[in-house]
Amino acid sequence: MRYEVIVVGAGMVGTSIAWHLQKHNSQVLLLDRKSPGSETSYGNAGLIQREAIHVHPFPRHLTELVRLLPNQNTDIRYRWPAVLRHHRALLQYWQFSAPSSVQKIEKEWETLIEHCTSEHQEMITAAGAENLIRRVGWIEMHRTEDKFRVAIAAALNMREQGIEHKVLSIDELKVLEPNGNFDGFIGAIHWSNSWQVSNPGALVKAYAKSFQEMQGSITECNVKQILPDGDGWQVITDDDIFYSDHLVVAAGPWSNQLIKPLCYDLPLFPMRGYHQHFDITPQNTINHSLVDMDKGFVMGPMQQGIRITTGAEMTLMNAEKDFGQLQAVLRFAKEILPLTDSVEEEAWAGSRPCMPDMKPVIGAAVKHDNLWFAFGHGHQGFTLGPITGRIIEELIHDRPLTVNVDPFNAQRF
Repeated sequence: MRYEVIVVGAGMVGTSIAWHLQKHNSQVLLLDRKSPGSETSYGNAGLIQREAIHVHPFPRHLTELVRLLPNQNTDIRYRWPAVLRHHRALLQYWQFSAPSSVQKIEKEWETLIEHCTSEHQEMITAAGAENLIRRVGWIEMHRTEDKFRVAIAAALNMREQGIEHKVLSIDELKVLEPNGNFDGFIGAIHWSNSWQVSNPGALVKAYAKSFQEMQGSITECNVKQILPDGDGWQVITDDDIFYSDHLVVAAGPWSNQLIKPLCYDLPLFPMRGYHQHFDITPQNTINHSLVDMDKGFVMGPMQQGIRITTGAEMTLMNAEKDFGQLQAVLRFAKEILPLTDSVEEEAWAGSRPCMPDMKPVIGAAVKHDNLWFAFGHGHQGFTLGPITGRIIEELIHDRPLTVNVDPFNAQRF
């Protein structure tokens, strides 16, 4: 069967693209080896981050680099095989992290972030998923005076971009979260117009169900190859071949392996994250996601339990799990909340797709007609899926663009 559009990848980004296209009367097939929202989009911290207008540059000061060398930090760790494999992308990452570059990148990045909650809201309403959303914001906690002062100054400047916050003393933090032990912290910032999602994977599945209710099609299969087919495309899977006029690659960290045979080699690299859930009790119930900025982890109230989510580990996609970073994080988390019984026998691990200039690739491929890319959102694919979906639909249907996509084109590499 031939479709107008095939979307490869059923995470938040791919599902949102399929939803927007189907809503505008395309006949769409969504392909993934697992059900929607079962990979990276399942394992995030469950935040739609309206405040996330700043990117995360590579450390450039000597003191920051020296801090990373022992490779025992809770926020970021690395494995040498991955560093060697992706050394060119990491060098680019370092170059793009110069202050002058970051300033330009953040202005471009903000054009996406400013639409995140409004675009999610349209899909939440259509999917009947309000039960998964809590519009209470999240809390950024600090242990050191210097970093806290810098964070407060940045937050004040962000008000001009419509980002709402309140600076909290420890006493005010305890009022909001009476079960927390905040010894060692000096203050916090409550980001009030970001949203919590109680089950990220379930939200993607709700969007996917809404897509199907509009007569969109979903097939679980292993995509082995994509090939040009006249003016369109064929997608070869384990046991079938699908045809389409347009093809969208939105496969997150797996995107490069699909497009490399077509002579595309973008500097996409994976960053792994881990999470584990703990049973919720009257003694550890929290109302907001709590982020320890100095140790680099998130504690979030989920349907599955209290989710502890690590920072990043630079490693290869197929590398064995290493729970050392998570175990280090849990030592600090258990000082804040009484976490006793874990829900899963083994913690979850998954990879985020990152680009060296800290921006996603959104738009037309360079060498082929009717081929579209939408990947590389780093830590914010869950936040930016719906606006990415709108943009790709506008591009394919040649409609006026909500966001200027020039800064996100594949040609920049």
